[in-house]
Amino acid sequence: MAVTPRNNKSLVVVESPAKARTISRILGSRYDVKASIGHVRDLPKRDLGIQIDDGFLPKYVVPKEKARTVKEIRDAAQKAGNIYLATDPDREGEAIAWHLLEAADLGALPLHRVVFHEITPEAVQEAFEHPRDIDMKLVDAQQARRVLDRLVGYRLSPFLWTKVRRGLSAGRVQSVAVRLVVEREREIQAFTRQEFWTIDAQLEKPQVAPSFRARFQGLAGKKQKLEIPNETEAQRLVALLQSAGYRVASVQTKTQPRRPAAPFITSTLQQEASRKLGFSTKRTMQIAQQLYEGISLGSEGEAGLITYMRTDSTNVAASAQQETRAYVTERFGREFLPAAPRVYAKKVKGAQEAHEAIRPTHVRREPEAVRRYLNNDRFRLYNLIWQRMVASQMADALFDVTTADIEAKPSGGRNPLLLRATNTQLQFAGFRQVYIEGRDDDTEEDLGNNPLPTLSEADVLRALGFFPEQHFTEPPPRYAEATLIKALEEKGIGRPSTYAPTMSTIQDRGYVEKEGRYLKPSVLGFVVNDLLVEHFQDFVDIGFTAGMENELDDIASGDRRWQPVVQEFYNPLEKALTVAKDAAPKQVETTDVQCPECGKPMLIRWGRRGRFLACSGFPECKGTLPLEGEEQQEAPQATDEKCPECGSPMVIKSGRFGRFLACSRYPECKGRKPLTVTTGVRCPKDGGELLERRSRRGRIFYGCSNYPKCDFTTWTRPLAQPCPSCGGLITAERDGKAKCTACNWRGEVEQPAPEATPVA
Repeated sequence: MAVTPRNNKSLVVVESPAKARTISRILGSRYDVKASIGHVRDLPKRDLGIQIDDGFLPKYVVPKEKARTVKEIRDAAQKAGNIYLATDPDREGEAIAWHLLEAADLGALPLHRVVFHEITPEAVQEAFEHPRDIDMKLVDAQQARRVLDRLVGYRLSPFLWTKVRRGLSAGRVQSVAVRLVVEREREIQAFTRQEFWTIDAQLEKPQVAPSFRARFQGLAGKKQKLEIPNETEAQRLVALLQSAGYRVASVQTKTQPRRPAAPFITSTLQQEASRKLGFSTKRTMQIAQQLYEGISLGSEGEAGLITYMRTDSTNVAASAQQETRAYVTERFGREFLPAAPRVYAKKVKGAQEAHEAIRPTHVRREPEAVRRYLNNDRFRLYNLIWQRMVASQMADALFDVTTADIEAKPSGGRNPLLLRATNTQLQFAGFRQVYIEGRDDDTEEDLGNNPLPTLSEADVLRALGFFPEQHFTEPPPRYAEATLIKALEEKGIGRPSTYAPTMSTIQDRGYVEKEGRYLKPSVLGFVVNDLLVEHFQDFVDIGFTAGMENELDDIASGDRRWQPVVQEFYNPLEKALTVAKDAAPKQVETTDVQCPECGKPMLIRWGRRGRFLACSGFPECKGTLPLEGEEQQEAPQATDEKCPECGSPMVIKSGRFGRFLACSRYPECKGRKPLTVTTGVRCPKDGGELLERRSRRGRIFYGCSNYPKCDFTTWTRPLAQPCPSCGGLITAERDGKAKCTACNWRGEVEQPAPEATPVA
């Protein structure tokens, strides 16, 4: 039934308050812009929420913390002349729009879907002039991903709980990412270093500077390079070279063009921000979202500085190409401009959904011009995006590469040997005037490091010295976040929206750890990966997972329906799970350590804080011991405390300054509170309870719960037992003994650890 609007205002709904502010400034007072703060409906937290026997239909619920938002949108919609859903231009944004329609009962109202890839007046106005309906193909693709991920999580995670320990999780993409990290680590462990040598000769052309280096290649006339396996062979060859005469066999100089890199897509932005700025993928996406949604530019107001940051398309709008080309001409000159605008090939299947690469919304908005409005991290990322876009529309860089082959004729008529000298010189900077792409291997570019004199064929040279050097082959490097994303993308696993969450998840779950900027699997990561690979081979198979991504793309393009795709995935999963429940043993290791309680052998088991030794006689004997050398890592601990931001349950986590309360919905909600640990000990001054607190520097102390009325504090942990001498408060000393705070008594008592209990 149509509703008569009570005012002429239109309602616009977006995801975030920052985006709402920017769009509100563009649209003006005739539009009421509200933020949904992300998804307003999702699968329930505490049960599967999927009707498996009814076509895998999801049972969506509006979380308690979103009920007020939904009501506000519903009420505003009833009064609006038109409703525009302006959520992000990808599958996730399309799904949020559909969930808004369903949750807020917008179906009978004048509803429009608008899509833009940059938040500028031109793009927003163009979108509002050409609204469309919600694209259910995109919604279905997102829905299929959500259902698949829920099925994997709810079916495989309990399996891991019974076979390893509670609290573990499995996921379609995260498990494959962990597998790549584990397999790379095993490659490194299995790698055997091989010795090899190189020999450089320092040569000169008499009376012509400079001298230069040439590297030994092997026998003259042979195409295959001669490997030098050890020092003995290296010294034999040096002796031959010392007796040789030298002449130039050939000189060749070629001009090599080098093209600029394409403008950023999500994965390449994450990779380059890691290489050049040291940002994690999560940090990169947080900052990029801020730049996209809008930054206050003083009198100019809120403005979106970059286009949408979740994309796998290198396409650039013709207007942006022309603006960039005009800027390059004015700033650098016509010689820095290619004859025609550069067009970059589509990189990834399915890239048609996000129509633009990541670029500045206005190239003429130079980084330095907006620097005062940006914090350092925002400036650095904007500068990177701006430079990459400008460089992508500039002329090739040109290099002169000179190669000189030099013949060495040892004395005694032995076979001539070949040495080679190369030098690369930049002839024309082209795009490099603005930007040079980073490298994954941390090596410097070899430019002009071996300048050569003017050489001609048959020139006689003189040897000044020889430099044999020992080397060893290197194992493949560990993945960094950037190179792991690159590997996932190359193998067709994941999509722009999944890369950053995957990197966070595999580290938050304790499967992967960071050493510097590199990722290595934890012991838990090895155990979980091996268990999944053995019993769920298809579901952690790289090809299978990539194929599933293609299936989701097919759903988005309308080539497949989503329920059959889920059905084809689910049936083999259930079959494998049924077999694995009986076939997979519980992950324990036998040891020769005897239980201190009963003398039986102890087993290595997994617990909430890592591995430990437990009696094989459990449950009759509950003897345990810490496992030597095992770092005890605490998993998040559930509490009854509610998040002050969204009302969800909070969990206890460990951070730099100890434990704290964090929202269980992190990273969707970042609510947190300090964790107050109760001691159960009464304050000797006024009878309040002594609580564990932290100073501003992170040091633990204990203070009265009645602060500031009572100012009693102590740096040492209070104990429940009264002083045996005077009945006063005793505290734990570092040497394991206890000391009274009222008299001079000092002695030994039992010291139980305090329980962490959230105190409101």
